[in-house]
Amino acid sequence: MAPDRLKNKLGQELGDVLETALKDPQVTEIMLNPDGKIWIEKHGEEMKVAGEMPEGQAMMILSTVASSLDKVINKESPILEGVFPLYSCRFSGQIPPVVDGPCFTIRKPASQIFTLAQYYDSGIVSEKQLEIIQKAVTARSNILIVGSTSSGKTTLANAILDCMVRDNPNHRLIILEDTREIQCSAPNKVQMQTAQGVDLITLARANLRMRPTRIIVGEVRGGEALSLLKTWNTGHPGGLATIHANSAYSGLTRMEQLILEVSKSPMQTLIGEAIDLVIFIQKTNEGRKISEIINVKEFSNGFYQTQTVI
Repeated sequence: MAPDRLKNKLGQELGDVLETALKDPQVTEIMLNPDGKIWIEKHGEEMKVAGEMPEGQAMMILSTVASSLDKVINKESPILEGVFPLYSCRFSGQIPPVVDGPCFTIRKPASQIFTLAQYYDSGIVSEKQLEIIQKAVTARSNILIVGSTSSGKTTLANAILDCMVRDNPNHRLIILEDTREIQCSAPNKVQMQTAQGVDLITLARANLRMRPTRIIVGEVRGGEALSLLKTWNTGHPGGLATIHANSAYSGLTRMEQLILEVSKSPMQTLIGEAIDLVIFIQKTNEGRKISEIINVKEFSNGFYQTQTVI
């Protein structure tokens, strides 16, 4: 089926609840659970049930999304991941036997870029933290943003990228992602995205031939961590990446775990040399907060030598 026909078909299958949520700029995440309930999350609000969806409708949506991605979803291949074709959102879907019923999650990209100044005005970042981040950008430090799911890592990355562009608009940024979520206003940029047969490790190796000034990875999730750190440490400073972890320091040990997917050594010395600043952002009852920033000095005596700056 032609791409336009697939999109039209998907638009008809969505239903009013999903269509309304996808068009609402305040909605950040749309989740269908195996029991058929649709949950919606909006900026600054808790998740709420917004409606229900019959199993047959959910299966049609999953099948249409799979076709648009040139993939299949069935009992032998019950997990589907990729870009939701209508709104360029991140899509993840599952069917039995890995779940009790068809379900999916749609993560919407930020509707606008929040600047670091706006982070300060909203109380997410303190004056001291703002100063530290701005100085790190100017010094071309390599920055790792750490947090849990939905803690605001990508939105913060967009804000720091905005700071990078304001600081030096002539820098050439190469941005690597699984799904297009990073928003960047740099006039000289290339955004690369994984595809079938082309993973982040391949992209990380290819970007060196593209004359990058700064190398950005939307989310480090696997062995590409090693390729990224090698490029950061060999003439391409000033990079930025995000990673899932529960503290600033555990972001470093999480990098070790990912590197071990492609190496017999956790490369702790390389991690200590390549990463300069780690920012931990978390979602609290009062909203998102940058709760910890550490400087990384080196790895020695069995530990990362760090300094908590705030």
